Amino acid sequence: MFCYQCEQTQRSANGDGCSSAKGNCGKDAVTSDLQDLLVHAAKGIAQYAARARALGAPDNEAGGFVLYALFTTLTNVNFNATRFVTLLQQAAQVRDRVKARYEEAARAQGLTPETLTGAADWQPAADMDGLLMQATEVGIKAGLEQVGEDIVGLRSLILYGLKGVCAYAHHAHVLGGESDAVYAGVESALDFLATNPADMNALLERAMALGQLNLQVMEMLDGANTGTFGAPEPSAVRVTPVKGKAILVSGHDLKDLVNLLEQTKDTGINIYTHGEMLPAHGYPKLKAYPHLAGNYGGAWQDQQTEFADFPGAILMTSNCIIEPRPQYRQRIFTAGPVGWPGVRHIADGNFAPVIEAAKALPGFKEDVAEKTITVGFGHDAVLGVADKVIDAVKAGAIRHFFLIGGCDGAAPGRNYYTEFAEKAPQDSVILTLGCNKYRFNQHDFGDIGGIPRLLDIGQCNDSYSAIKIATALAGAFECGVNDLPLSLIVSWFEQKAAAVLLTLLSLGIRNIRLGPTLPAFLTPALVQALVDQFGLQPITDAQSDIDAALMRQAA
Repeated sequence: MFCYQCEQTQRSANGDGCSSAKGNCGKDAVTSDLQDLLVHAAKGIAQYAARARALGAPDNEAGGFVLYALFTTLTNVNFNATRFVTLLQQAAQVRDRVKARYEEAARAQGLTPETLTGAADWQPAADMDGLLMQATEVGIKAGLEQVGEDIVGLRSLILYGLKGVCAYAHHAHVLGGESDAVYAGVESALDFLATNPADMNALLERAMALGQLNLQVMEMLDGANTGTFGAPEPSAVRVTPVKGKAILVSGHDLKDLVNLLEQTKDTGINIYTHGEMLPAHGYPKLKAYPHLAGNYGGAWQDQQTEFADFPGAILMTSNCIIEPRPQYRQRIFTAGPVGWPGVRHIADGNFAPVIEAAKALPGFKEDVAEKTITVGFGHDAVLGVADKVIDAVKAGAIRHFFLIGGCDGAAPGRNYYTEFAEKAPQDSVILTLGCNKYRFNQHDFGDIGGIPRLLDIGQCNDSYSAIKIATALAGAFECGVNDLPLSLIVSWFEQKAAAVLLTLLSLGIRNIRLGPTLPAFLTPALVQALVDQFGLQPITDAQSDIDAALMRQAA
């Protein structure tokens, strides 16, 4: 096992990365190695799929499989080794189908099909020992002695960014959103990685292209979400429980949420959101369900305590699961890519077992005094009052915008983001997205002339909204995004954040502050390259970074 794809990876003087029997995320060595092998298998599918697509014989079903397969390998998604054995067998079948499609298309056009090797030629071993032996040859550091740490780091940046791209694209896919261009981009990136590229300039160019691909994907996801559920609108969300039976829904999958809401209407069971599900309350077609009662708890890293205290059933969708404790292991369920050994999985969207569990559990015994927060400031809501915002900036009432967003995590140093939000000057507006906001979203920041100082844009899945708001403001002020009174303070944890970072860099956005630590796969030379080219900066302390942002603006 070797893994350094997330922020919580093991750090030591002997080298960074989780390499023991179990990673810091809870992923065991067997599962980690099988995930590496699944990435290898996906490369093999893509090698044939890219060539078939070029001949006019695309296989978007295979594209959907690749999105799902790579999503399962993100941090805190699927810890079930048995599931990966099944996925590896399916991957070989998908690859064989795409290979046949490619060869048929080539012959139909009078061409001799290429004989591909490497990942395209991989065949799954018959047993677990054989699979694990295969995995040792395709891990993230394969070829390190030949190409060095910088090249391996750049390959990793592309792979992890691509995993984020696939996760976002999968979220769109389940709502009917898909694009030939996106499938082509994913296949091209995997095909590129399958060549074991070692040219630094080519790798950097590919990383920026991946950032642009992710922009397309995030736009597609935004369209899938708003097209299905309506544009988010400012909405008060209750963050205290009400009496009654209850189900808690965590993760990011809005389709699972709406299916559960539909299946529980008229049952008397209240549905609560957790973690990144909070922004669901801003969507008109979701908040129309009266039993979407409120939000419970905070960010993902606190789930073991919060889930143990929750008196109902729990549904974990898409990602962010950590090892369930015995107190709630019998009443937590998974759906979609997420999985944990021994935890019941809902594969068909029928949440009857979750509902039956909720009926058998006590639920909340009494109402707690109502307290609310406000969500729903997506691009439609913010740009709907753009004239008011622009006037406030021109009048000097708003001096600066701080986007404080991204992932939360348990590592020390993340109180930086709380301090940053609380110390931001009163004439500044804070935009936020992702689960990092749980560190400060119940703080009363007040308003500026009726404009709330804290604007919750949504999930990390809604990063497109932040980009659209920034580019629209730049257009209104007839300047570039880098010329706006705007600073990006980004916290990263896992691979979706890597994808968003590549998008921001590919758009030429400079001076992003990234923390709490820099990715372990970025070597000092790679960090320096990003600093030189994009002004990327590690966080320091909140007050110093606020002062520096305001001074840069003043200059």
